[in-house]
Amino acid sequence: MIPLINIPTLVERYAPFFEDVFSEEAYEHFKRYLSGLIVSENKTVEAINRLFVIDVRNQSSLNRFLTVSPYDEDKLNTHRLSLLQNYAHTRFKPKQGVLGLDDSLLTHYGKSMDHICIIWDHVEQRFVLAHNLVTLHYSDNQADYPVYCQLWLPVDVDKLEAALDEAGVKLKKEKRDDKLKDPAEWRKYLLRRWGDYQYKKPQLQQVYKSKLLIGRDLLQQFISRYPDLKLPVAMDSWFAKPDLCRIIDKESGLAYVGNVKATEQVVHAGYELQTLEAFNKQLKKEHSAQVQKGIAPKKRVFQKTVIKYKGKEEVYYTYCKNHRIKNYGKQRLLISYNRKDLSGKVRFFICNRLHWQATKLVHTSRHRWPVEVFFKEGKAEGLDKYQLRDFQAIHRHIAFVAVVYSILQIARKDITLRKQLQCQIEESLDGSIAYWRRMTQAQVFTKLVEWIFHEVKRGQSLEQVLEPLLKTIAYS
Repeated sequence: MIPLINIPTLVERYAPFFEDVFSEEAYEHFKRYLSGLIVSENKTVEAINRLFVIDVRNQSSLNRFLTVSPYDEDKLNTHRLSLLQNYAHTRFKPKQGVLGLDDSLLTHYGKSMDHICIIWDHVEQRFVLAHNLVTLHYSDNQADYPVYCQLWLPVDVDKLEAALDEAGVKLKKEKRDDKLKDPAEWRKYLLRRWGDYQYKKPQLQQVYKSKLLIGRDLLQQFISRYPDLKLPVAMDSWFAKPDLCRIIDKESGLAYVGNVKATEQVVHAGYELQTLEAFNKQLKKEHSAQVQKGIAPKKRVFQKTVIKYKGKEEVYYTYCKNHRIKNYGKQRLLISYNRKDLSGKVRFFICNRLHWQATKLVHTSRHRWPVEVFFKEGKAEGLDKYQLRDFQAIHRHIAFVAVVYSILQIARKDITLRKQLQCQIEESLDGSIAYWRRMTQAQVFTKLVEWIFHEVKRGQSLEQVLEPLLKTIAYS
């Protein structure tokens, strides 16, 4: 851990844009917290507070900044998005941009945190104690960043039971009688009944929101704020469910490209059903026969599809035609491989724009990946490193991580900032977010060395100068 003598140049450059969100005292805490998220390896409140060895403050003040300080988180996020629109490379781009919808588990071990619960982790293939963060993420070929983030809340079983009763939803007597014997089964039963009536009786959505409904709300929030931006939505198979696809298509009027599982079914003439997996095997046989007969590549079942992603050319081999998919209706179906011989992993996508060509579908689906990068990079900035019990404080911590991620995106091509830092660090400043984070840490270290030199020159002994620094380093 590198002790901080002052606020890093990167933070001082962009923090003034947020000054009117906070009181004078809270604004100083805001700058300190952002600095700690970027510089410190330990992202807890205590560790961030200990970083500062000159202007030393009590940790309780930084805690109160997260828990009770009266600033508006929505205003903070609005300012962040406005700041991003001030720079050409991070501005929303109507013809290039894509909205990615996804979620990530923020795992922890402390059971005393508000609303933390046991959730199945599909990556780890085990149950973990975690919060679940749903994120609407913007991406184009120049930049990407979160637009809106919201934590999913586990259902309150008693409130849901009361709401279902009030809405007139019939609950089986035998299930109600057994609820104390098997609470887990009772919870599952209530959620199934909630799922059956969530749209017929919208008042039920006020008691509990699934991740799909949170995703819908984030999209509606974006549309209300930016009504002229008709950006397509890219989703993985968890979010690309029939209900949400219909909402995006009918209520929001947006295009979507959703990854779907191989078990989804194609509806053929006469209502014959065939899984996508079986349908794909049939197509591959047809394609292989065409190759053997020497049919021109442009007339084969799977065709070469080239896109530009983040400045690099990528090649795929795709099948793209309209089909009726069970529970979804008529869709543009895309089947995609990375290899010419159609080996390796196959991916299935559906789209509600029946005229889109394969290049448009592949490009849109490809821009879902940056939200995964945000979860990975965001965790490097402390997305899941909080040790906070209060739910509002956790939400605020996530909002500050989003600010850090956004200013690092801006910094990558900020010429003014680059000139400032290059005066201090003899290094070509360009590259990834991780690179800019390391450069900020290097600048902090340079300032620290300069401060030590000047303090010793003023007559202090090296031991006196190093004492507060060593305490900070030892703590880390």
